[in-house]
Amino acid sequence: MRAVVTGGAGFLGSHLCTRLIADGHEVVCIDNFVTGTPRNVEHLVGRSGFVLVGYNVTDYLHVGGDVGCVYHFASPASPIDYLELGIQTLKVGALGTHKALGLAKAKEARFVLASTSEVYGDPQVHPQPETYWGHVNPIGPRGVYDEGKRFAEALTMAYHRKHGLDTKIVRIFNTFGPFMRLSDGRAVPEFMTAALQGRPLVVHGDGSQTRSLCYIDDLIDGIVALAASDHNGPMNMGNPEEVSVLELAKLIVDFTNSTSAIEFGPRPVDDPNVRRPDITLASNVLAWEPKVRLEDGLRRTAEWFAKELLA
Repeated sequence: MRAVVTGGAGFLGSHLCTRLIADGHEVVCIDNFVTGTPRNVEHLVGRSGFVLVGYNVTDYLHVGGDVGCVYHFASPASPIDYLELGIQTLKVGALGTHKALGLAKAKEARFVLASTSEVYGDPQVHPQPETYWGHVNPIGPRGVYDEGKRFAEALTMAYHRKHGLDTKIVRIFNTFGPFMRLSDGRAVPEFMTAALQGRPLVVHGDGSQTRSLCYIDDLIDGIVALAASDHNGPMNMGNPEEVSVLELAKLIVDFTNSTSAIEFGPRPVDDPNVRRPDITLASNVLAWEPKVRLEDGLRRTAEWFAKELLA
């Protein structure tokens, strides 16, 4: 199969490209490098079947030749990015999704949308099943990402219903691992970098808010399985094990053998209090569930971050 991966030089997209190439597929990786970087896929450049294209997918999107699947992963995903790049985030959620769906329709290809747990907002149902419609502030600072992804889901389903397009929607919960940016802004890379550099780890609020963290290899396994399935989604993918932000900070200090202190700062606006996926659907349909324990994933990630900081 020949696949197109938008946002393919980002954290998630680069791991997906690597997996697809390893599985014997050809990959056209498209990225404008606003938050991604060619470094994430430099190990693939020059390999047979891999093409890297610097391009903004909100513009007219054309790929020559046959395409079997379009994976639409382009979007800023870290709060520090989408708060700074609010309009670009909305554009890639709306225009970028429209262009990617148009490509899939023209090629009669399967379409996989990388959506997010952020469509649930600050949830009032816990854990969150796919049937939950969410609790989102559309005009808050996080709304540019939340509503961009919610619109992308609606547009994807419209193409599925109107044009019969074979679409998949994966709602991705917090994921971590190698190739995250050191200055990503999310909890794991921020804590990891601070701990390795001996700086204080800043926990927002009292740290009692919870997150569910999935290691990147497990997530990619799930996405590949969903793409090959007959299920259209949406489907949650993440680790149902829940950990408080303060507990996470303490774990990272321990795994990095750091002497860093833990400090406390103000909570961001609309910061979710809880976040945990109900993965019953993925388990039943795909026989998928995470295999990598949080501690093991953090250890692997810490090793990669330590090498990056020395580079």
